[in-house]
This record gives sequence, structure tokens and C-alpha cells, in this order.
Amino acid sequence: MYTIYIYILDTLADWELGYVSAELNSRRFFKKDAPHLAIKTVSYSKEPINTMGGVTITPDCLVDDIVASKTSMLLLPGANTWNDPNHAAIIEKASEFLASDATVCAICGATAALADAGLLDARPHTSNGPGFLEMVSPGYKGQQLYRDEPSVADDHLITAGSTGALPWTKHIIERLDVFRSDTLEHWYEYFNSGNSEHFFALMQTLPTTSNER
Repeated sequence: MYTIYIYILDTLADWELGYVSAELNSRRFFKKDAPHLAIKTVSYSKEPINTMGGVTITPDCLVDDIVASKTSMLLLPGANTWNDPNHAAIIEKASEFLASDATVCAICGATAALADAGLLDARPHTSNGPGFLEMVSPGYKGQQLYRDEPSVADDHLITAGSTGALPWTKHIIERLDVFRSDTLEHWYEYFNSGNSEHFFALMQTLPTTSNER
């Protein structure tokens, strides 16, 4: 069983988690015998947070409850409040994840928080465009490994810019190995292009009944 920890914080960018949380929770396109996933929201306190879209979320657990292992994954969404010192604990936990061969997935403002901690200096990564991390993270030294792409997956780190939620989700699903490869490809192409041909091709990759899953 995999445990997916989703860090939540005030001003969380709702759209950045939309694809990944919906697909991992619903399992609607999972392949037969896909591993079971436990999804937990986590924060530095048990107080509810308010997303950028005005949604209130109460965390399931605290940072200290997180277990870093090869069967756990940490999702760090963007937000306008990453400079709050309360978030230092989750960045330290992200460092533990990477050291334990557990996967860390950061998007938008969360990449800046990783850059501040030096966690992007030796790993291929991306963010909100060339120059962004230098602007917001004065100590950033990973310029040579920056990739000007919507999302970059390297070893146990998956990063994306604020407009890269779809390819970021594709990389995450691929890492978890919960979709068939053809399902994932048609899923991505359908949501990326809106072409209905990919929707019908996607449907053809799925079991015909729930009993076949």
C-alpha cells in the first residue's frame, strides 16, 4: 500500500491539485490490481486551512505523523504563504523523503520552498519559468539543472510550474504505476487536447465491468 501525503496550507492553489487528487481518490481509471492508496492531508497544525478558491480543509494529520519510506509520496502544492516559517518542518520532511528514496512532488510556489532549502541544487527540476527561482530564492544554486519544461520527473523528485498541473499529474500517476500505459497516454492527451477521439480510446482501455478490476 502506498500512502500519499498532501500538504495543505492557507492560499493553496486549488487547480494545481485538481487532476491528481481526483484521479488518485476516485481510482476511476486504475488498472486491474493497482496498488491500494491511502491519501492523507497534512499540515503543521490541526487548524483548518482556506484555499485560494475559498475552500476550507481540515488536515488529517500533522507533519510529525508522516512516515518517509519507498511506499510513501509527498505532494507539495503552490500557495502564496510558503514563506511562513511554520512550513519549515514540511521542507525538512521533504529532505528526509528524498534521502529515503521516497518521492517528493512539488509545484509552483512549493518549488521555491525547496530551492530555499537547497533541495534543487543537485537535481533536475523546473518551476514557474527561467529566472523565477533566482528572484524568490536568493540562495538558489541549481541554475545548471533547471529545465524549461512544464513538469520534470527525475529520480525521486517531480516538479512543475503553476501551469503544469496536468503533466505533473501524469508523472505522478506514472511513478505510482496505477494506470495502464495506454490508459495514461489517452487520459493525458484527452485532457491536454480536448479531442474526443482520445476520450473514446481511453474508455477502450478500461475493464468492461467493475468486477474485472
